[in-house]
Amino acid sequence: MADKNIGKITQIIGAVLDIKFTEGNLPEINDAIRITRKNGEKLVVEVSQHLGDDTVRCIAMGPTDGLVRGMDAEATGAAISVPVGENTLGRMFNVLGEPIDEIDAPKGVEYWPIHRKAPSFEEQATSQEMLETGIKVVDLLCPYQKGGKIGLFPPPSGGRCPGQIRSCGPPRRKPPERCAFSARLKWPRCCRFRSRSQR
Repeated sequence: MADKNIGKITQIIGAVLDIKFTEGNLPEINDAIRITRKNGEKLVVEVSQHLGDDTVRCIAMGPTDGLVRGMDAEATGAAISVPVGENTLGRMFNVLGEPIDEIDAPKGVEYWPIHRKAPSFEEQATSQEMLETGIKVVDLLCPYQKGGKIGLFPPPSGGRCPGQIRSCGPPRRKPPERCAFSARLKWPRCCRFRSRSQR
């Protein structure tokens, strides 16, 4: 078993941490680093910059409350990975790939890193199709292309929930489009996922 790559936290500013490693053991950019709090909880941070002097600047994927300088940080040697596959459809996960919909983690799925190379031109579709959202203003003035990333920024109290639901495709479409939502803010109460036991 290889030795663990352990570094020390040298600076904490909000969600940004600086971690110093021993010479020659600097983690790569986008690698995940695990920090164990005093109460046993684990915090995952992601390397975003090499500062020099064997120090990396990281972004925390959770609250940094309770962290102090000098705490151990273990480099995982890999990027944050999330589950992919048929068993993940209709589920909700956080940025670390952990289920947040009160259902057990999916079984028999692969885990892929969140930072991957773009598909080659041979793997991409050559035809361009419009994603029919059913939202008249969007379809008429600013149509979205299928297979791309979409940003929908309604004003406060301007219909975030219906916009997200309709972006997955009109209800008449069978089978429904596959889509994923990424949000920094909490979901509105009307959009919160109900567990299967509550349905």
